[in-house]
Amino acid sequence: MANIVTPDISSGFLITRQVKDITTGIQVSLWLKTDSGVVKLEIENELVVFFIEQSCADIARDFFHDYDIQVAKFQSLTLKTFNQQSVVAIYFTQMRTFYRARELLKRHDIKCYEDDIRPDDRYLMERHITADITYKIGNNKAVQVHNPTLNNIKPNYSIVKYAKCKKSTVAKDVSLSMLSIDIECSIQGELYSIGMYANNDLNEFKRVLMIGDPQQCTDSYIEWLTDEKALLHRFIHEVISFDADVFIGWNVVNFDLFLIQKRCDLYNVKFAIGRDGSRPYWRKNPNNNEQNFIEIAGRVVLDGIDLMKTATYSFPSFTLDYVAKKILGLRKKVKDADNRVKEISYNFHHDKLALAAYNLEDCRLVWLIFQKTQLLAFAKLRAQLTGLSIDRIGGSVAAFTNLYLPKLHRSGYIAPNIGDGNLDLVSPGGYVMDSVPGLYDNVIVLDFKSLYPSIIRTFKIDPMGLIEGLKVSNASLSASKLEQEIKSTIIEGFDGAYFSRKRHFLPDIIETLWSERDKAKLQKNAALSQAIKIIMNSFYGILGSTGCRFFDPRLSGSITKRSHQLLKTTGSWISNKGYQVIYGDTDSIFVAVGADKSEQNALEIGKELQEYINASWQKKLKTDFNISSKLEIEFETHFSRFFMPTIRGTNFAVGQKNIGTKKRYAGLSKNKLVFKGLEFVRSDWTALSKEFQQALYMRIFNNEPIIEYIKEIVDRVKLGHYDDKLVYQKKIRRKLADYVNTPPHIKAVIIANKELQRRGVNKRYSHRSTIQYIMTIDGVRPLEFNQSKLDYDFYIEKQLKPIADDILPFIGIDFDSIVGNQMDLF
Repeated sequence: MANIVTPDISSGFLITRQVKDITTGIQVSLWLKTDSGVVKLEIENELVVFFIEQSCADIARDFFHDYDIQVAKFQSLTLKTFNQQSVVAIYFTQMRTFYRARELLKRHDIKCYEDDIRPDDRYLMERHITADITYKIGNNKAVQVHNPTLNNIKPNYSIVKYAKCKKSTVAKDVSLSMLSIDIECSIQGELYSIGMYANNDLNEFKRVLMIGDPQQCTDSYIEWLTDEKALLHRFIHEVISFDADVFIGWNVVNFDLFLIQKRCDLYNVKFAIGRDGSRPYWRKNPNNNEQNFIEIAGRVVLDGIDLMKTATYSFPSFTLDYVAKKILGLRKKVKDADNRVKEISYNFHHDKLALAAYNLEDCRLVWLIFQKTQLLAFAKLRAQLTGLSIDRIGGSVAAFTNLYLPKLHRSGYIAPNIGDGNLDLVSPGGYVMDSVPGLYDNVIVLDFKSLYPSIIRTFKIDPMGLIEGLKVSNASLSASKLEQEIKSTIIEGFDGAYFSRKRHFLPDIIETLWSERDKAKLQKNAALSQAIKIIMNSFYGILGSTGCRFFDPRLSGSITKRSHQLLKTTGSWISNKGYQVIYGDTDSIFVAVGADKSEQNALEIGKELQEYINASWQKKLKTDFNISSKLEIEFETHFSRFFMPTIRGTNFAVGQKNIGTKKRYAGLSKNKLVFKGLEFVRSDWTALSKEFQQALYMRIFNNEPIIEYIKEIVDRVKLGHYDDKLVYQKKIRRKLADYVNTPPHIKAVIIANKELQRRGVNKRYSHRSTIQYIMTIDGVRPLEFNQSKLDYDFYIEKQLKPIADDILPFIGIDFDSIVGNQMDLF
């Protein structure tokens, strides 16, 4: 029996939400974690709605009558479309009826607005609820739970019916319990073991469920099961008993849980891991048939890979072994992490204790990564800020809709549909200046702080603001009257766009987020600051995405084209001050202030330019647009030495106009090398090339001798001293059959798979796996099956020479002239 909820008013954090048809109508279920435990709010008698234009209402009624579709009500509204058409709301008491009605109208070319919004999402957004919910118990109805399907374990939650919900005024830091899950299996998908790990509130939980006869061991965390069916039953029992709010893992949805579901189906085992004893609900990504999503009543699953990408972490590889090494300095308990399946199968048959240790360590590594990077805190804060479910991958468009739609309705509009935007216009990307290649002393970098959000705030760029601005500009005004309106009520954008100075929401949403981020920085709350930054920076991309209902190139164009104007004008101001602008990219300007300046001089110039540019924009925007500038340029980086290369394949020549690269440079700041777009930060170059580039650049930046160093490296390559650093590693991005041309790594894959097949071993390399290969005198070879001598001339020509030839001409040296004699000696 579950706890009885006694107070009239309580609050909690939203874990999951569901909607379903019941006999009396539509039921919205909200699972909350509160200070006193888990609560399920059951909200009944909800209606689902879409809108049509008023002119189509009578036709729709006739269709519904002819097809016997039951409508709860038609309701005329004061709301309008963005085309200023009045609308009617049509409500239904059943989801299945809603779907029938929608499809019927669409077949007859009657547009339905906001028909893709689920009742549970609408219920929350119209109340401005994100993740923190305050609820009042209606009619004092609190129901005890009795559910004998949960392996005879007493359910630890309460059901509250007839609750009245509203947004909590204060976000509560409700603690969510986590359980890390990892499976081990054969290549055919037969389960060997399931590991679980948790350390909530310093209470460490370790468990590995292993198929096999009991073995003597000092570790008590291993539990032995007779077969797969027993393993599945025991895992479900452990999950229910532990009663976690959040499951975490590495590819845990598409691999671990999905395979467990398939094995449960095979053995006719009910995969009852929902808090109410229900099975998970699975659905596929319509744009990617290989990606699955899972919904579990009262629990949420957070995949470490997806969540790290959402939090903008970037790694050359997102394998658990690689990320654990980078984040924690720890590795998986396996000899070859990239080809671990063979070792796992061997250990299952010959060393189950080693397999159990490996299984548990994978669970623990995921836990430690979540803990170190504050991923759960990030996911919770993102949900609190946007109303997205805590496990939502991406979801920037949905987040924007959650925040924007309720405000839009209250201002008299319904949202447009996806595809309604003007598709004839194209908005450009960020502005990238032509660079001036060279090797420089004293380069400073000036960055516009959150440029796109700042432009939105300054120029009041907003979907509804555009519609309101166009109403004014299209009102058949005289030229003088329009000029007056531009000064007082609207702001001119680009491509014929005008924005209302008063009627808008997005600038204010960003203003609020900006203020909250400043608070988060002061409080040193890195997770909150990062969550807000990602949300703010996503708004431009949303407005420029055809997958957003508010897409209009006049919106995105008024942002990017304004940024072009800002960077060009700022660059000209700096040039007029006598400094050389050598590069600019999206929101940054690189300025060479002179080799004759000291470091202190450069820092002072940077601060002076920062103050001058900010003051100049305040003055110019007040004069030209009668608006206050929210733009802020910052000086943060000083490079004592800086290198901007030419486009590879072109030569640097003194006195000639040289073509510089874009998004590729290197610099020395505070005695630390910074690389952008060069080989050092690319995953498809060898370890030697990266070490060579770093050492070569550091010597050149510090004016140290480099000729003997280059000769030494070439000699040592020829002598085989760096063989272990001449390995290429590349991920197979597509299915093998999809490669028309055969790049080197795919040639290595074909050779490796043929050799495995010859040895009677299953093919190991396929889509998404990683291959290590080398270049030999007999061509490309997979590392693990190579018997040929390395082609050292290839590595010198293709790995060392391009790196050296980028920078050596700028100091009057040529790679070939340095190494020519060395090449002849061998």
